[in-house]
Amino acid sequence: MTQKFEDILYEVRGRAAWIIINRPKLYNAFRAQTIEEMISAFKLAADDRNVASVVLTGAGDKAFCTGGDQSAHEGQYDGRGIVGLPIDELQSFIRDIPKPVIARINGFAIGGGNVFATLCDLSIMSDTAKLGQVGPKVGSVDAGWGTALLARHVGDKKAREIWYLNLQYTAEEALEMGLVNKVVPADKLDEAVDEWTEIIGQRSPTAIALAKRSFNADSDNIRGISMLALNAVKLFYDTEESKEGVRAFTEKRAPDFHAFVK
Repeated sequence: MTQKFEDILYEVRGRAAWIIINRPKLYNAFRAQTIEEMISAFKLAADDRNVASVVLTGAGDKAFCTGGDQSAHEGQYDGRGIVGLPIDELQSFIRDIPKPVIARINGFAIGGGNVFATLCDLSIMSDTAKLGQVGPKVGSVDAGWGTALLARHVGDKKAREIWYLNLQYTAEEALEMGLVNKVVPADKLDEAVDEWTEIIGQRSPTAIALAKRSFNADSDNIRGISMLALNAVKLFYDTEESKEGVRAFTEKRAPDFHAFVK
């Protein structure tokens, strides 16, 4: 079964639905259309009783996802939603779909891509891939799931380091901090993902769904924080301080955020 999209690929392999961000030339950065198509794909997977799990990944071997496509906006994302993207809806689908979502991290998982990986139930990472955040470096932030849920995974101090310093971390470092479940050689990534999807496909889907909802209940207060934060981020994106991050990125120079702080 194959569903045709422009920015993503949707495939069902056995009992696993694969959602593949298909923008490799842009390191699988997303625009509004990408997010809309991913939401549609998650709906397909949720409604398909033969699908037991979802694999989220990026096309090629360079990137899982590197966040928002800076070329698609000027200080503002195109599309609908609070910040121009229905990002809250997609994040909710990853959380709420009653099936495990496995992040197949094949390359850079940066910015919004890192948040996607954080939201997934399980993560298998290539030994050549890297994770990291760039928000404050480019005048942005994901002050919801990307911060609070991240701290649940790696601890408060490490989460603050990731967001304040914007460093990149190797697969082994990600495994050590608890951000991923497993690291495998790049040429064994699909084999490792297939092994886990096959196991999940043999398990009781109702039991899995109940387990996922139980896990989610413990951290679901973050949903309210996320919605509040998205409204605040929308206001921040309208400021010259945030726009300076976008300008500096496109002009390939260091930003001067402090020039716009009142």
